[in-house]
Amino acid sequence: MNQAICADTVVSFGIGVNQFEMTFTTIGNPGNAADNTGNPNQAGSVGYNYNMGKYEVSREMINRANASGNLGITLDDMSAYGANGPDRPATGVTWNEAARYVNWLNTSQGFQPAYKFAVQPGQLGYSSNANIQLWQSNDSGYNSANLFRNSHARYFLPNMDEWYKAAYYDPNANAGTGGYWDFPTASDSIPTAVSGGTAADTAVYANSGIADIMNAGGLSAYGIMGMGGNVAEWEETELDLVNDNPLSFRVVRGGGWNSSFNFLSASFRNAAAPATESLNNGFRVASIPEPSSMLLCMLVSTLLWQRRK
Repeated sequence: MNQAICADTVVSFGIGVNQFEMTFTTIGNPGNAADNTGNPNQAGSVGYNYNMGKYEVSREMINRANASGNLGITLDDMSAYGANGPDRPATGVTWNEAARYVNWLNTSQGFQPAYKFAVQPGQLGYSSNANIQLWQSNDSGYNSANLFRNSHARYFLPNMDEWYKAAYYDPNANAGTGGYWDFPTASDSIPTAVSGGTAADTAVYANSGIADIMNAGGLSAYGIMGMGGNVAEWEETELDLVNDNPLSFRVVRGGGWNSSFNFLSASFRNAAAPATESLNNGFRVASIPEPSSMLLCMLVSTLLWQRRK
């Protein structure tokens, strides 16, 4: 049953002139089989429902969070590429800064921060690009399987499996038994390179331009935009998949506006140090669904599935 039919959830953050919205799409079908044809091998099996940001994080989302939370996250000047508009993807954001942004999403709504930092915004010695610390066994929300992410957090950077599933998995493939596509446009064909638009089997890459986050090519099977092209996206996960070293390289996935097609495929992973800035790199946010909305989504999905039978 494809739970992508559930309505997207729009969440507001900030207040007043600094308020902005983020749209999240349900990634259902928990316990799906892993893919053994991509990189890493195996990948994409997730045992729980979660939400993925339907769009990449925009420059405006960063600027308004900066103003609300005194975060000090810096963005690359993209004026040479015509990409400084508010709805263009945020670029030049390091992994550490992306983690700061996610933490503010949590704390602004009363949730536990996802990532542990020694110094918080507004405190002496604060830096938006400081490295995280590992959660310890005496910390509330400690998870021995992932020392980076606090288990009580609502919002977080997608880990390797969460990102891979949202990009490449299709619960309706193989006559409804599920399967994986080679590209995050629900296709095994190389996407057509475009400067923008929403046509199926298209992506913003190969120096075609940089698009607004809501105009960044065709959708994945779950209805997520821009997981291939526009900007490459930080994953939460270390290159070695362990998540035990705050200094280790983090994976950057999906390729960007100046990438070749192979960067968009399920077979390609890239990585960079967590303090690295790049005009090709951005990110999106994942979340745990609010329980009542997830229950309603599952009920609607079940009723529609029974009606089709």
